[in-house]
Amino acid sequence: MSSASLAMTTAAARRRDADPASLGALTRAAAARLAAAGIASARLDARLLAAHAFGVDAARLIAHPEQRPTSRRRRRFTALVARRAAREPIAYILGRREFWGLDLRVGKATLVPRPETETVVELALAVARGRGGDGDGLAILDLGTGSGCLLLALLSELPRARGVGVDASAGALAVARANARSLGLSGRARFGKSDWGRSVTERFDLVVANPPYVCDGDFGRLEPEVSRFEPRPALSGGADGLAAYRALAPGLARLMNPGASIVVEIGDGQAAAVTAILEGHRLRVSGVRADLAGRQRAIAAKADF
Repeated sequence: MSSASLAMTTAAARRRDADPASLGALTRAAAARLAAAGIASARLDARLLAAHAFGVDAARLIAHPEQRPTSRRRRRFTALVARRAAREPIAYILGRREFWGLDLRVGKATLVPRPETETVVELALAVARGRGGDGDGLAILDLGTGSGCLLLALLSELPRARGVGVDASAGALAVARANARSLGLSGRARFGKSDWGRSVTERFDLVVANPPYVCDGDFGRLEPEVSRFEPRPALSGGADGLAAYRALAPGLARLMNPGASIVVEIGDGQAAAVTAILEGHRLRVSGVRADLAGRQRAIAAKADF
């Protein structure tokens, strides 16, 4: 194609892209609306919502912005953008979130899995592999499993391990079970309803948990995506953010085999306080790991009984 013909083709594509009903124009308008709503990731979110609503991938959005979706798909896209502009988390809108390389289903009964929580997986894997083998016979308990992200990430890395996830929310358990099925891990993962470990009768070699640790006085400073939409019981740690640790620590001796370990997520600045709680229940802290932002994010402790 000559340079003149190429220029004419490009100009024509731009004219079609200027059509307010084209993929490109709709996506740009959505990005502007999301930016006006205070969303820092406006352009990325607009593209994700467009790909979801229009049934195309990101490459097609970029390569063929002039294409016109059907009116039904345009209405769907407008509705999704309105939800995001109201600060609903994009993971809830899409119904999916990636965690530890796993494609997980999420819903309003669960927290949105966060990158910093992968620090718990990293530390738990180090503990598990420190026992020798590849998780051979390892029994894992996930307290407050939510979407099942911690347990399922660990089982994906430890093919000879098995685990149980418990949660007080029936809705969260339904999501966790669906994730286990979709990942082919149902044979090694079981889920049940329990307020922390009170209904659990087995003993385990490794316990993991991401307890709620937000101080009640800090909710006003959270992003709207968190404070307005994510389940408050999975976030609120009471007046000082430590209520859940105090609730779960006394029952750990009944749930852990001799020499077993627990790995828990903590909030910024909580390492010393959580260490004191665990060590007050015969659990010797064996490691603290920071997340990618340099904040202490996970604590490992070994049963001293």
